[in-house]
Amino acid sequence: MTTVTSTWQDEVRRLARDQDAVVLAHNYQLPEIQDVADHVGDSLALSRIAAQTEASTIVFCGVHFMAETAKILSPDKRVLIPTALAGCSLADTIDVAQLREWKAEHPGAAVVAYVNTSAAVKAESDVCCTSSNAVDVVASIPADRDVLFLPDQFLGAHVRRQTGRENLHVWLGECHVHAGISPDDVRRQVAEHPDAELLVHPECGCATSTFWLASEGVLPPDRTHIASTGGMVDLAKNSTAKTVLVATEIGMLHQLRKVNDHTEFLPMNPQAACPYMKMITPELLLRALREGRDEVDVPADVAAAARDAVERMIAIGNPGGGE
Repeated sequence: MTTVTSTWQDEVRRLARDQDAVVLAHNYQLPEIQDVADHVGDSLALSRIAAQTEASTIVFCGVHFMAETAKILSPDKRVLIPTALAGCSLADTIDVAQLREWKAEHPGAAVVAYVNTSAAVKAESDVCCTSSNAVDVVASIPADRDVLFLPDQFLGAHVRRQTGRENLHVWLGECHVHAGISPDDVRRQVAEHPDAELLVHPECGCATSTFWLASEGVLPPDRTHIASTGGMVDLAKNSTAKTVLVATEIGMLHQLRKVNDHTEFLPMNPQAACPYMKMITPELLLRALREGRDEVDVPADVAAAARDAVERMIAIGNPGGGE
């Protein structure tokens, strides 16, 4: 007689069925969390899946602002995050009081908030954006109107460079992981892999120098791509390169390797790991499903205002990849 041993993955799927739950995992999660999830992607794509799913419970394996966004778009569903301690260094660089003070210094300015912000900050903003559509969102605002762009300074610099907009004011926030991927990392890795293709997230501290080096011919322009995480997946699927250097959080490599097993994907900086993203473990995912922890709630008035900002973004065009 053959004995079948149940694994923790089997238990996750059984509990999810019992709880009428869908499990979502961000691209930066631990590989084992990504592999057990029903859907893997960037924060906004996952939130849109959450809004469309028939499941009554959403278990969001990501960081807290992502689970909040899912709740904003799915107010009637129960949203769980396996640990509420999973924060975000970028979202934490600006709070509501700071944004209100900044708005008071620039009366009449349009506020564009990256999706990597809290629900309360989104509620104080005019429109949200993702890394893939930030340029289009800012371009949709009349040229003579000041724009307050928050919170990521590197993405803001990318938008200013692409739009040529001088009245774009950028908040000096950063993701500590992306900021740690430096121009020196790029130079060193390109020297070691001169034929490699480059995928660089616009939040990275190396993004501006990478763009400049490509425009000057120091880096190969045809093999250098500034892309969101969703954009990276699309580019990876079609890549015929032997080696691709990836400048973003190292959890992204798992998905890139899954969509293309003929290319070697290497991290631009092997130390670029987000401790918040790695907080969610198999044990905590099981706890969330067994005990209904940790539930995410957003006050109705905050959720309504934040939803308006997200929906304005979607109305401008397909947001494509999120962060």
